[in-house]
Amino acid sequence: MADLPDSRVVHSREAISHAVNELAKKLGERCAGREWIAICVMHGGLIFAGELLQRLSVKLKQDFVRVTRYRDTTSAGALEWVVYPETNLTGKNVLLIDDIYDEGNTLSVIVSEFKNSGAADVVCVALVDKMHDRKIDGFKPDFVGLQCADEYVFGYGMDIEGYWRNLPEIRALN
Repeated sequence: MADLPDSRVVHSREAISHAVNELAKKLGERCAGREWIAICVMHGGLIFAGELLQRLSVKLKQDFVRVTRYRDTTSAGALEWVVYPETNLTGKNVLLIDDIYDEGNTLSVIVSEFKNSGAADVVCVALVDKMHDRKIDGFKPDFVGLQCADEYVFGYGMDIEGYWRNLPEIRALN
């Protein structure tokens, strides 16, 4: 691919598809019998959410939230709310979907905000768990599909300075 950064495949398209299938089974069991609001964390969670939601056979509506810590860079900053969900979450069951669980700052703030907004239940799913010891205390997603080493990963929704989200696999910079 033209201009692809020096990188290697960490999770193939096939491995991702298998992980999404397994997550859909687990979420189907966890979410059965209730209505849900599936909220995708944009932009990173878009590809994962699109694939995951097609595999869920529960009654749900879709919405999204957009927060950022990166602003088209590779260095994290303070969390900024760009778009809040349109759906009133009071009394609702929320399925929060994101691409990666790194330190947990972004997801923990969103989950806390949704609970404070009156959500009846918040279930958090992330495709990838980045393995390191910098996680914030007291939070982890309810479901995770894959793991990766503590390195910069991109593809399948994750980006480098806004690019390469469209790759079908997850790659790591060399």
